[in-house]
Amino acid sequence: MPPDDPLTDDALQEEIELVGALVLEASASDGPMDQEHIDAVLGVGEGDAPAESDADGDDATAEDAGS
Repeated sequence: MPPDDPLTDDALQEEIELVGALVLEASASDGPMDQEHIDAVLGVGEGDAPAESDADGDDATAEDAGS
């Protein structure tokens, strides 16, 4: 007997939708997409990008915030 409440994975569903959006854009593109176009399709803005780390593995932005 199937469960009344089916299992769902919202994060996985979101990733599937993002990959689908990239596939559609890539198929409509005349050539390779630049990073800005990919970011726009994924809804990634400059403030959304993860902080870059330096060679020591420390957060560069955290280091700057402390000074």
